[in-house]
Amino acid sequence: MLAIYKKELRSYFTSMIGWVFIAFFLVLAGLYFMVINLMDGVTNFSYIYQGIELFFVLLLVPVLTMRIVAEENRQKTDQLLYTSPVSISKIIAGKYLALLTLFAIALVIVSIYPLILDHLVRGVATAGESVDFAIAYGSTLGFFLLGAAYIAIGLFISSLTESQVIAAVASGVIMIFTYLMSSLAELLPSGHLFIFWFLVVLILVVCFILNFWIHNGWLTMLIGILAEAALVALYILFTDKFDSLLGNTLSSISIVDRYSNFALGIFDVSALVYYISVSFLFVFITIQRIKKKRYN
Repeated sequence: MLAIYKKELRSYFTSMIGWVFIAFFLVLAGLYFMVINLMDGVTNFSYIYQGIELFFVLLLVPVLTMRIVAEENRQKTDQLLYTSPVSISKIIAGKYLALLTLFAIALVIVSIYPLILDHLVRGVATAGESVDFAIAYGSTLGFFLLGAAYIAIGLFISSLTESQVIAAVASGVIMIFTYLMSSLAELLPSGHLFIFWFLVVLILVVCFILNFWIHNGWLTMLIGILAEAALVALYILFTDKFDSLLGNTLSSISIVDRYSNFALGIFDVSALVYYISVSFLFVFITIQRIKKKRYN
């Protein structure tokens, strides 16, 4: 795994991808730092991450992750992965850790900004304020975890196609949906009947994807029938519980909303576990996806 990690990390700096990612990230962070913290005199450093959040999710992560596996598929060098003595798990883990390291390098540079801001604030006698380092570095940690989750999602999407453009566009669409998840939840009808039929359709879609994954129609049909029967039973027994269920669920699993406590300087253990779980889940299913291709 270490050899894969070093190779991938080196490739980012021997090509333009790593430098462009870091440059764009620093430009965005620098602009918000200058406008919000220096020009407006705001000492809350977390506003920087809130400002660049949309650009990071919609643009930077899709561009960073689009080639990580898709390029291997396009050049057919993925066959080397399947026959390599190194396990698929170690290869994907090495690729993912290389992406995280590149992201961490950009964040480490940005982490110097609160020290600069604090020095400037202390140099002004009438300031009356100081930089809250708990908020500054708590939000930095939270943003790293948020980025780790999105990078894992981008890694998985890249494994599904041979085209970098398709991987980037698909990642952008899915990530903007997760970014707007809470807002979309407020727009959806909250009536129990709508939610029931939505879940019925959702189960059918999941079964279709499952059949594509395992290629076993009978097993997929059995799972679908059992799931639909369970849904009908739950709806009959707990009809009132279905009111606003969809909106509450979307809000509770929103990736972006989990960041809010870190932006306040609060170390949220549940959010930490959530981000680690999301990252692990998508890295795991990426590994399973590639193993499935290997055996086929």
